[in-house]
Amino acid sequence: MAIPLLPGDPHDEALRANVKPPGWVNPTPAPRYQLVVLGAGPAGLVAAAGAAALGAKVALVERDLMGGDCLNVGCVPSKALLRAAKAVAEIRRAKEFGITVGEPAIDFAAVMERVRRVRAQIGPHDSAERFRRLGVDVFLGEGKFVNEDTVEVTGAKLRFGRCVIATGARAAVPDVPGLKEARYFTNETIFTLTELPKRLLVIGAGPIGCELGQAFARLGSRVTLVARGGRLLPREDPEASDLLRTAFAADGIEIVRETPPLTGFDAVLVAAGRRPNVEGLNLPAAGVEMSDGHVRTDRYLRTTNPRVYAAGDVSSAGPKFTHAADAMARLVVRNALFPGSSGDVNHIPWCTYTDPEVAAIGRRPSETTSHFRVGFEELDRPMTDGTTGFIKVAAHRGRVTDATVVGPHAGEVIGALSLAMSNRLTLRQIASTVFPYPTYTETLKKVADQYNRTRLTPFRARLLRAWLRWFR
Repeated sequence: MAIPLLPGDPHDEALRANVKPPGWVNPTPAPRYQLVVLGAGPAGLVAAAGAAALGAKVALVERDLMGGDCLNVGCVPSKALLRAAKAVAEIRRAKEFGITVGEPAIDFAAVMERVRRVRAQIGPHDSAERFRRLGVDVFLGEGKFVNEDTVEVTGAKLRFGRCVIATGARAAVPDVPGLKEARYFTNETIFTLTELPKRLLVIGAGPIGCELGQAFARLGSRVTLVARGGRLLPREDPEASDLLRTAFAADGIEIVRETPPLTGFDAVLVAAGRRPNVEGLNLPAAGVEMSDGHVRTDRYLRTTNPRVYAAGDVSSAGPKFTHAADAMARLVVRNALFPGSSGDVNHIPWCTYTDPEVAAIGRRPSETTSHFRVGFEELDRPMTDGTTGFIKVAAHRGRVTDATVVGPHAGEVIGALSLAMSNRLTLRQIASTVFPYPTYTETLKKVADQYNRTRLTPFRARLLRAWLRWFR
């Protein structure tokens, strides 16, 4: 399914001019490419740009819009929409801070126009012309394998030494009675809306469903969200899910366990999982095998064809996020072009940009021996902001193994923990770090101080008291 853009919309036309230029002419193929990249989403763009910067001869193949989900129907438009919804929420909270204002008047068409404008402004970063200037041969069209070392696109044969499959994933549409007859959307089509649905049903309580469901509720829709099992963000810490449920209730979102009849809703947003894009690639011709619907890869991100790698959402490895795709692409470039390279994708954090944000990293409880928790009520900055949240950290021998942060700027705080984990820093070292006051990153120091207190064993405490009695 092609990503839809609004016909005649100046912002979408500007986007199209960059990411799928109507008059684009594919180049004459080189005799052989050192790297052929299938898919121009985050993983494909990073792999192509990185390999070209190192001097490799690179071909990049994209069948739809360059930039993939992230630019066109994912991170960029969703965060632009969330920013508008946050502005509405801040206005409604103004009385808490002694400011009296009326109920905000929301021009939904203007909100969505800004979303399209922001997307178009970022479009040049992922444009076909930019990558051509980087030295990449950009082919727009459907690519497929014809044998173990050749890809065909619009009749042209691209022979390669190495290839990267980075075709991403798309929304999975469940078999719900009446869905085909209903007015339903996915993240790929929801940003074409210009009129706010009065009643919106959201099927799925993962990151996409929660983010967009809360945004539409704040912008004026009556939102019902289907959460199988009753939990929001079921892969996250249960306390995070509970806190988010409280926030959703304040936004007027109704949470149900089963999908209700669709006839009572103006629109349905399906956010019930993702499906890798492998159709049409002719993987058997290249000897590339699948595993649970994804392209099977090893720890080096090689497929069952040693010439072919896979990165991003299409791969069986790693979490499915834009920054994870970026990290995997960098690993692929290193492993594919430089014999003897190795490595693995570790310490990748993630964040759901609801209000409050929910961020996490790790999840290796078998190594965990100590748990630490700090509530935002213990910090000054959250109290001045009127916000709630917490941080939980688990550590093994003083090193962080997993963590969850819930609250404003959780994505930034978890990034600091990712840095600590990647560089094997201990909580003792974090405790000795000076953080600016008052900030949310002080939660890290509070957690590290908790850890340091556990190091003061009864024996050490007796030694310390003896020293202080002697000291003059």
